[in-house]
Formats: sequence, structure tokens, C-alpha cells
Amino acid sequence: MNNETTTLISLKEAMKRVDHKLQALEAQFKELDFTKDNLTQKFEHHSKTLANQAAQDELWTAVLSFKFTPMELNILYSYVIEVLIRLHTRVLEKLPDLMRGLPTLASILRRKVKNKRIRVVWESVLEEHGMQEGDITALCTFFVAHGNKAEHYIAKVRQMYIKDVNFMITNMVKNQALQDGLLKAVQVIEKGKAVRASEEQKSSLEELIPSAKS
Repeated sequence: MNNETTTLISLKEAMKRVDHKLQALEAQFKELDFTKDNLTQKFEHHSKTLANQAAQDELWTAVLSFKFTPMELNILYSYVIEVLIRLHTRVLEKLPDLMRGLPTLASILRRKVKNKRIRVVWESVLEEHGMQEGDITALCTFFVAHGNKAEHYIAKVRQMYIKDVNFMITNMVKNQALQDGLLKAVQVIEKGKAVRASEEQKSSLEELIPSAKS
């Protein structure tokens, strides 16, 4: 074997070693990329968790630091409880076979996490009322904080005390999530009241028409 052949063999072996090292480096880079992506996902999840926790803390702080009078608090509570009852009732109307298993709104919120059928209906009910999960979180937080001491006022009583509840909410509730939730509750209840009034008026007119013809 001459020197040229020996050199060629040595060169091939060296190239193989370099190739193996490159493959090893490539595998290490892939592992590092995977580790980086995994850490990034964990960091993003942790950041979202912290952000959600911070938002929850701010919401609770806002709910517990209300400057409303007892009467004003009762009016807000009345809208909150009425809209929560309406949502619960609407879900049961769509899921009559699950009525026994969904005795409260809390049971719906709890079971919708694992039950797709309940979740789909719940989301459709929220959409019907123009509401979002954030609104429900705010309203439920309000209910938990004040439900044990607040009283329910019927619509006529509410109107006697407060002419513009939207202005009161906008002016006094600074937490955006809570403000949005309360305003949405008022909107849903007042819209429902207007629809019922229109239907009652239409029914009265229909009753008068036959008597007028006779």
C-alpha cells in the first residue's frame, strides 16, 4: 500500500469522523430546540396562569371594595341574580333530560368542563344573550361576595330608586371586567323586559280587535 492510498484512507476515515460529529451535533441541536420549545410553552402557560390569577385578584378586590349604598348594592344584585337565573333556566330548556343533574348554575359551570353536550348548549345560551365567559366570572364573583347580605328588588322598585343604572355602574365600577359584566346583566334583563312588554301589548291589541269588529 503506497503513501497515496494510505492518505486517501486516512482522509475518508477523518471525513467519517467529522460526519459522525456533525450528526451528533445535529441531534443535540434538535434536542435543544425541543427543550427550548418545551420551556417556551411552559413559560407561556405560566405567564397566562399568572395573568389570570392577577385578573382574578383585581376582580375580587374591585368587588369587595364597592362604595355603593345598601340600596344600590341591592339593585345591582337584583340584576345579577335575575340574569344568572335566566341563563340557568335557558340551559334547562335546551337540556330537559338533564334537569335533575343540573339543579344550579354552579352545576352547569362545573359539569360543562367535561361534558361536551352541556358545554355546547352553555356556549349557545351565552351567545343568545350576547355574553361571554368573562361576564359570567364577574357576575358569579359579585354573587359570591354579596349574595348572602343583598336583597332582591323587583323592576318597579329598582326604577323608583335609580333612573339610570348604567350611569351608576359606569361611574362607580372601575374594574373593566366587572363593569362589562354588570352592564351586560342590565342590558339582558332590560331587553327581556321590553320584549315581554311588547308581547303583552300585542296580545292586548289582539283581544281588542275582535270586540271592535263585533
